[in-house]
Amino acid sequence: MVFSSNIFLFFFLPIFLIAYFVTPQKFRNYTLLLFSLIFYAYGAPDFVFLLVGECIINYFIVRGMAKTEKTSTKKWLCALSVIMALGLLLYFKYANFFMENLNAILGWMHHEPVSWMKVALPIGISFFTFQSITYTLDVYRGTTPPSQKLTDYVLYIMMFPQLIAGPIVNYNSVAAQLVERTSTMEDRVVGFYRFIIGLGKKVLIANTLAAYADQVFAMNYADLATSTAWIGILSYTFQIYFDFSGYSDMAIGLGKMMGFKFPENFNDPYTSRSVTEFWKRWHMTLGNFIMNYLYIPLGGNRKGKGRMYLNLWLCFLLSGLWHGASWTFVLWGAFHGLFICADKLFLKDLLKKAGKWPAVILTFFVVNMGWVLFRVDTAADAGGFYQALFAFKGGLTQPADLLFWFTFGLAVVFSFLTLFKGGQRLQDTIFADHYSKGLSWTMFAICLVLLILSAGSLCVSDFNPFIYFRF
Repeated sequence: MVFSSNIFLFFFLPIFLIAYFVTPQKFRNYTLLLFSLIFYAYGAPDFVFLLVGECIINYFIVRGMAKTEKTSTKKWLCALSVIMALGLLLYFKYANFFMENLNAILGWMHHEPVSWMKVALPIGISFFTFQSITYTLDVYRGTTPPSQKLTDYVLYIMMFPQLIAGPIVNYNSVAAQLVERTSTMEDRVVGFYRFIIGLGKKVLIANTLAAYADQVFAMNYADLATSTAWIGILSYTFQIYFDFSGYSDMAIGLGKMMGFKFPENFNDPYTSRSVTEFWKRWHMTLGNFIMNYLYIPLGGNRKGKGRMYLNLWLCFLLSGLWHGASWTFVLWGAFHGLFICADKLFLKDLLKKAGKWPAVILTFFVVNMGWVLFRVDTAADAGGFYQALFAFKGGLTQPADLLFWFTFGLAVVFSFLTLFKGGQRLQDTIFADHYSKGLSWTMFAICLVLLILSAGSLCVSDFNPFIYFRF
């Protein structure tokens, strides 16, 4: 089930909110868990019992790990929990990738390919795997006590607002809220406004840009005009930002309506002045996970500069593989890892000396080049698209209507708004936790218009999955 769908907006969400708020406070977790199970079962009925089963097993493993005083047993149980989570991820997400590459190697060696039944991918497996791992490791390290109730832990993993595409929420940041939380009327109103803003970003901006980008990337790159290739990749660059940040806004808004405070996931990433800064502003909860649960355990910067660069590059290589079982995602991760290392070596200082605008423009250019790898299906396709970008030739074009150009302009303005005087203040006002009476009515009017326009757009086309749902 997709947040930006008619069945969610006009059926599931109203019924859930009514059921949730009429339920007595002490039983609301059960209501939320029930609807979360329904939400997941609607989109992936074959996997809901697998996910619940994994949650139950891991809950008792971690409880046992927390209770034992033997260090060796504690380590063994921690390893068992992490291996179980990673094992499911590796099987469901990478089995097909492994077999396809194995058969490619066998073909080069003139051997018969191995036959296998393709493995279906459970929705959101990458996100709930990471949350499961953070819970286990935080309890193991002693930074948070284990959950005292099985239902609270299952709810932490399966809570529908952030189940499918994040934000990745550390258990210790919501543990107290799972046990007791309050939701004032202002929280519900502000959360609803945040949800509607995210809906507008997804439906009105991302979907409009996606229609053009999809057409460009479906064309023959060898015959593609350079101008069209550039418009296509820029469209995708803005599409993926408004798509993913829109989902995060909707998840954060839904959580706030119920009294949860989910972490922010985006902070104007395209205004970054280096690739390092970009990753502090883009998918921030993933960046925090990489830092705390991968980079630091690998040794971080404690074992010399050479090891630090290797650790950084490996972290981003694995981040690329986490995004998708394809060599293009691996290349995308390696690409960003290379620029992160270059920042440490010299590039960040060079960009700082260049000034604000040259640094922003160059960083945005590098990120755009990375999105080519993220969007195409094969490395050969990436090479063909890069050639179209820099051949400076005519060829196949894709006409765009006035609505596209208007939306493209809005995407540019909203992406770079905070670079200009007053832009940050305006954005902070829109995403505030509290509104004055006058501003509240203004936000109500804006969100009403966004809701009407989004609903109208969804009546034309209700199929608009979020990009990160496949991860």
